[in-house]
Amino acid sequence: MILLALVAVPVAGGLLGWALGRRSTLVPRWISLVAMVLDLGLSIVLWAEHPAASIGGGPWIAKLTLPWIPQWGIQFELAADGLSLLMIVLTALLGVASVIVSWSTVRERVAFYNLNLCLVIGGIVGVFVALDLFLFYLFWELMLIPMYFIIAIWGHEKRQAASIKFLLFTQAGGLLMLLAILALFFIHGATSGEYTFDYFKLLGTPLAPGVATAVMLGFFVAFAIKLPAVPVHTWLPDAHTQAPTAGSVILAGLLLKTGAYGLIRFVVPLFPNAALQFAPIAMILGVAGVIYGAALAFAQDDLKRLVAYTSISHLGFVLIGVFAWNTLALQGAIVTMVAHGLSTGALFILAGSIQDRLHTRDMRAMGGFWESAPRFGGIMLFFALASLGLPGLADFVGEFLVLLGTYAVAPVIAIIAAVGVVLSAVYALWMIYRTFQGRQAPGRALPDLKAREMAVLAVLAALLLWIGLFPQRVLDTAAPSINQLQAGRTALVVPHGVHRDEL
Repeated sequence: MILLALVAVPVAGGLLGWALGRRSTLVPRWISLVAMVLDLGLSIVLWAEHPAASIGGGPWIAKLTLPWIPQWGIQFELAADGLSLLMIVLTALLGVASVIVSWSTVRERVAFYNLNLCLVIGGIVGVFVALDLFLFYLFWELMLIPMYFIIAIWGHEKRQAASIKFLLFTQAGGLLMLLAILALFFIHGATSGEYTFDYFKLLGTPLAPGVATAVMLGFFVAFAIKLPAVPVHTWLPDAHTQAPTAGSVILAGLLLKTGAYGLIRFVVPLFPNAALQFAPIAMILGVAGVIYGAALAFAQDDLKRLVAYTSISHLGFVLIGVFAWNTLALQGAIVTMVAHGLSTGALFILAGSIQDRLHTRDMRAMGGFWESAPRFGGIMLFFALASLGLPGLADFVGEFLVLLGTYAVAPVIAIIAAVGVVLSAVYALWMIYRTFQGRQAPGRALPDLKAREMAVLAVLAALLLWIGLFPQRVLDTAAPSINQLQAGRTALVVPHGVHRDEL
């Protein structure tokens, strides 16, 4: 029942805060914070028992199956393995951080804001534990609507256009995924006589090559939009730029991870042969995102927009790692997902804090703030170094493993992607120089970070340092999941002649 609680606690906390706090700004904040902290505690308890609590020695550490609509083959089926567990802990942690950073910055319709914040966290947790595909789709949609409201109501000057663009892109992807789910449902029923949305039963469904590719692409496009991958990324910079600080943290740290999670959990396991054929294209899209995102980040004057483009670059490594599909590459993809959530989430907290203090995101109006805000400059430098992949920090571990695993199957892709690591150093250090070095902009003074902000950022920094120096705990947690995913299909090896000559 702990899986049900992980989903229900933030939802219940949001509803309770909304019901009791519509005339108060303090009550919904405290209720939301308590709900998020409780969710984080439950996720840590679940992690502390891993892998001793695994069922039958397999990768699944907790399962819950309840009847729901049996005549349609729909169950309320939740399950968690090491992969989903890491994502749940990250979700709960950034949920706590989102409530704290919103504490004094959101002053209008506070109860409704915290309701949407809690609903989106509950929906994201549901995505990471739902293994009935119909239930998965419901959670997928649940997390999108409150995020739309967060951007549209509490966002910045162009929030309406950004929120509509976000909704159109993500809903279009969701519709394609729904069609793919229904196609898989009917094909499985026609071939086996059992109509079901059960993930475990749908694995291994026999599909003609053309049909498998078409259905796989329905899933892939939905997850690629959310990742986001080039060329379906254009909603992301606007959504990040216009969202409030907590909205940007959830978008970068969590919503993008649902796309990466979907690729690992559904696309390759459900359609192994189609994914094998599509792997060269997917890795090309991934490396294009790495270079494109880094180049566009360097060209930005808007601080939040710069950080937004770094997400496209870093998550390109995840796309490459998923379709390289060997142990090193998958380990790297998962570590990169966690590390990106921590480092980029922190950078958005810092960028939002600068905007709240200066009322601008334009780096041309900044500069020379280190002397007046040394804590601010020091902690932002730390997260910029984490983002560029400094050895000893978590991002380096993830990207290094991806490059190492990818080199075994697509050396050219790995070499080009490595250029993205170099470019990340350029934009990260350029960002620090323009904001905290040089001459101070006339009439500008940046107040330093407060204790509450420093506490949140210190936790994120400590985790990045811990994973960077001692990554084995994270790797061990994900290992049973990776082993099962690889055992469920033939080893993914790029066809002869493609990986060396044509990529």
